[in-house]
Amino acid sequence: MKKPFAFYLFAFTLLLTANCLLQTACRFNPDMQTPGEGYLQGEWQQDSVTMQKQLVTYSLYNLKFNCDSFFVSIKTFSKVNNGADSCTKGGNWTEYAKGVYEQRNDTLHVRGLFCNANYTYKDPGGCLRSGVYEERFKITKKGDSMLQFSPTSNVISFNTRLIKRSTCNPKPL
Repeated sequence: MKKPFAFYLFAFTLLLTANCLLQTACRFNPDMQTPGEGYLQGEWQQDSVTMQKQLVTYSLYNLKFNCDSFFVSIKTFSKVNNGADSCTKGGNWTEYAKGVYEQRNDTLHVRGLFCNANYTYKDPGGCLRSGVYEERFKITKKGDSMLQFSPTSNVISFNTRLIKRSTCNPKPL
């Protein structure tokens, strides 16, 4: 008589544990864009890099933030040829990425995919980067229309200036 009770108690405990794990581990994605950070909304442009004439390679960023989404254009200048000249066009090339971002304290985490200039996703392969684009930046406000981005993957910080302010109008996903 005790064996069936123990079996049912074990089965009940197992089902209760599985139910608790499933309810806390899974959740539906939101059906609307989140508003993102208000101070970031708009287009931010980097005009120069400190000591850029002395650098062998440097990049200039143009970042656009709309609600919780971003689009980045990275224009790279290099004095060395790292690959096929048709790809790097004599030491100048531009890469694009889009995705979502989130900010925790002073760190901005952007994660997305490399894409083409027209926002369409880039096919894997080719001579420039494709696939996942992920970066973390420490952000320091230098004023209402100036931000300093310090990439965690690089030692060179860069300043951007606001060239166009926008407001977030969340869209359905």
